[in-house]
Amino acid sequence: MKATNYSSSSSEETQTLSSSRSEVSDPLQREAPEHNSHTVGNNDTIATLLNRRSIRRFEPKPISKETSDLLERVAQRAASSNFLNAWSALRITDPAIKLELSDIGNQSYIAEAPLLYVFILDQRRNATIAAKQGIDITSEDLALKTSYRFIQAQNDAVLALHAMETAAESLGLGCVILGSILNDLNRLITILHLPEFTFPVLGLAIGEPAQKPALKPRMQQSMQFFENQYPTDFDDDEFAQSLKNFDNILHQYYDLRHADRPVEAFSSQIAKNASAKPSKLNDIVRFAPKQGFDITSEVK
Repeated sequence: MKATNYSSSSSEETQTLSSSRSEVSDPLQREAPEHNSHTVGNNDTIATLLNRRSIRRFEPKPISKETSDLLERVAQRAASSNFLNAWSALRITDPAIKLELSDIGNQSYIAEAPLLYVFILDQRRNATIAAKQGIDITSEDLALKTSYRFIQAQNDAVLALHAMETAAESLGLGCVILGSILNDLNRLITILHLPEFTFPVLGLAIGEPAQKPALKPRMQQSMQFFENQYPTDFDDDEFAQSLKNFDNILHQYYDLRHADRPVEAFSSQIAKNASAKPSKLNDIVRFAPKQGFDITSEVK
């Protein structure tokens, strides 16, 4: 099978989208899109998703409880595998805890975020429910602590976080997803008092944007979406040229954003990550058992 049209461009579409987004702030006053309309300019949801960018500087303005309640309800509507609802989120309002998380992530904007969440995979609640139903949750055969349930709950947490992020952005707020809070799992678990059968996944900082960074380029769709089968010719000339083009586009983006320090090309970043084992992986393998999960064994 041949993967084709690697060099096609979607940048014009993205730029058109950005300029066509509605300027009306009250969603009730916006013209409703036609049913089944595929016109990007008439679809605020698609406009929000295609304009997604990380915001790392926020206005010092609080987010209302009405808004945070709404965002939390949206997160709860995300898909849940087997409907186990195996995730929870901690709303971080204590400035001292914010500072500690900021220190762990080495990112000052974590402490400055008006609204901050830490999403966790949560089999603790389900274990409690199961125990009330007569299940021995101390058994070595407890399915809730297996690698499958660990990954399943982790996926649920990510889906909920992304739903909240999209909802916040649709309201004109800015967000940044925080993997950096996992830099020190032992400290994070201690600070948040995470009990057995829970584990941190990601953080989400939300606030009114105080910056408007350029959209980060993405590779061409044909490099990432395939028809029916996985392509076998990633080493062909067409792919090589498309990768070179993407390297150049991303290099220009980084040059404008980080003029004071060079950033390697995308292909070089991939090579570096392919050869270096991530330290966070070792931390997960080390701390998951301490949280009650047996992620290295198969289900019996």
